[in-house]
Amino acid sequence: MRKILTIGSIVLIAGAAGAREARFAGSFYPAVPAELSAAVDKSLAAAQPYRGKGKVAGILVPHAGYVFSGAIAARAYASVAESYDTVVLLGSAHAEDFPGAAVMASGHYATPLGRAEVDSKLARELIAKSPVFRDYPRAHARDHNLEVQVPFLQRRLKKPFKIVPVLFGRADEKELEAAGRALGRLLKGKKALLVVSTDLSHYPSSSDAGRSDLALLKALEKMDPGYFRLAHSVLAAKGIEGQETPACGASAVEAGLHALREMGAARFDLLAHSDSHREYPAGSPETRVVGYGAGVFLSGAGPASFSPSPSPAQRKELLRLARRAVESAFEEKQPSLPPLSDEPFFNLPAALFVTLNKSGQLRGCIGNVSPSQTLRDAVVRNALSAAFEDRRFEPLAHEELPLIKFEISLLSPLERAAGHADVRAGVHGVAINKGGKGGLFLPQVWGQLPSKELFLGELCEQKAGLPRDCWKDKAVEFYLFTSESFEELR
Repeated sequence: MRKILTIGSIVLIAGAAGAREARFAGSFYPAVPAELSAAVDKSLAAAQPYRGKGKVAGILVPHAGYVFSGAIAARAYASVAESYDTVVLLGSAHAEDFPGAAVMASGHYATPLGRAEVDSKLARELIAKSPVFRDYPRAHARDHNLEVQVPFLQRRLKKPFKIVPVLFGRADEKELEAAGRALGRLLKGKKALLVVSTDLSHYPSSSDAGRSDLALLKALEKMDPGYFRLAHSVLAAKGIEGQETPACGASAVEAGLHALREMGAARFDLLAHSDSHREYPAGSPETRVVGYGAGVFLSGAGPASFSPSPSPAQRKELLRLARRAVESAFEEKQPSLPPLSDEPFFNLPAALFVTLNKSGQLRGCIGNVSPSQTLRDAVVRNALSAAFEDRRFEPLAHEELPLIKFEISLLSPLERAAGHADVRAGVHGVAINKGGKGGLFLPQVWGQLPSKELFLGELCEQKAGLPRDCWKDKAVEFYLFTSESFEELR
């Protein structure tokens, strides 16, 4: 026998096929329809909508109780058009562990404001597009992070719409890519909105949450799912006190980025960020917060706004950090990695080399070609390694330090090349590999070895330990990159 539930003037039938009751009405948001409408409308009215160029293809929204994150979510919802045929809701499962992605392929999500019907046709098409998706409504039964989005849609959108709710469970990088791309191809050209639901930092201090959250939100500007995944991993590994995760919906964001790129979105603009203490101090201590962010994913707005170039002041600070790390080693202090910076750029992953030059001659050079740590951490670690661990040189002596000029080279991502013909003299840094032997020259080396034959010959012999003419061997793998270098003015 089915159970009849009444919330305000809405009657819900628990147990009906495809019926998703308003489980969190009265806790995460008001249960009385008039109060809920008033709360949402007030937040939307106070929100400043996005006024830039481009069409909103998707939005990033938080999913906490409305007293905590409703005002932040409203910034994104106020920025969308007032009419869509379908809204796809993406979240990461909070209440149940399962493989792949759980689609609710029929029925409805109910709130005190009424029912949001599932677009069954689109949901079935999505399930047919990728084995990552399956019809699994049970995953949605106890999860709040999509339910809290529905009242905003019900008050913001002026015409009837349908939804496709999707929750990601256990899914690896390839599965998230496959799922996201399948979704994006399905939505391309349709009158559809993609809503990506995630909260950010969980339980560090308000100040640390702000630093972590702004870095992760800046990573989104690159519109690169792999880079977002890396930034999330690097921030998680940073060991911020109290932090359990940089974003509870990371899998939904990653899949969403793949989908949005297929839909033609090429830019993310941040609209608002905050945390539970700043929004509702009485309900959240400053020492233990959850972070929130809201933004828009845009098509037709030009390229991504992400810029990997440091300003002159940032360059000076990074060089100072490199020198100070080596000075600390001589002061018999155990050099420590710096905390997160107030500058988001410094907290992002970076591939870089630190070079020590003495009287115009190389005195050490160590780096990483793939980003695996924050920019500031990479500067400190590579400065120490260049000073004391470059096997080509004796460890740096203290009396040499005043004669040393520090140089930092930020590397672009490595790109596979067909062979030596793709190498542009004076422009490219080059990494080669064959049979587990490899080496790398930064673009600066062209200053000493201007001939391509000489440059590649030295790279083969000196750096890779391969025959000098290995660069002619078709079995040798070539990777090209550029770098942005800056050095101390001494």
